[in-house]
Amino acid sequence: MPIGDSIPWTGIRWDDILFVALAAVLLVSAVLVVTLRDIIRCGLALIVSFASLAGIYALLGDPLVAAAQVLVYIGAISVLILFAIMMTQTKNAPTRLVFQTQTLFAGVAAAVIAGVITVTVLATTWPAVGSRLVTATSDVAHKLFGDYVLPFEVVSVLLTAAVVGAVYLARRESARSGEDRP
Repeated sequence: MPIGDSIPWTGIRWDDILFVALAAVLLVSAVLVVTLRDIIRCGLALIVSFASLAGIYALLGDPLVAAAQVLVYIGAISVLILFAIMMTQTKNAPTRLVFQTQTLFAGVAAAVIAGVITVTVLATTWPAVGSRLVTATSDVAHKLFGDYVLPFEVVSVLLTAAVVGAVYLARRESARSGEDRP
């Protein structure tokens, strides 16, 4: 038995409910990224925010951008950040972040920016809702691996060199700290 496009007796579409839920998770996890004291938990909250953003992209009908969000941001950037944090923290370093001295200024700036965005959204006359566009992933793949294959490969070589350099520097620092010990 199909469940239909909208919630029975309310007329609210399922995808609208899913969008609101994903947006709420995105906002809460983004606030957690900047307010948590433990840097590892901040990294995990960043992964949750990237995942909810990927869900919003998929909901809006662009699975290619959603897959790129998962592969690039969750699979590479977030894992690299967490890996770098775990590799560079020594046992003598504090495990918790200290609160910043600029929280009052940052709060005022965030409130001003939120006000400007709210005024802009309310003052704009929005056009009628159009139909959703669906991206053909095969067209993008043919462009990426056909016309733009050289820049794609150059970026992949640069990223590989950066990872190898980071591992080399991390191992060299750990070897130096091992020499100092009696």
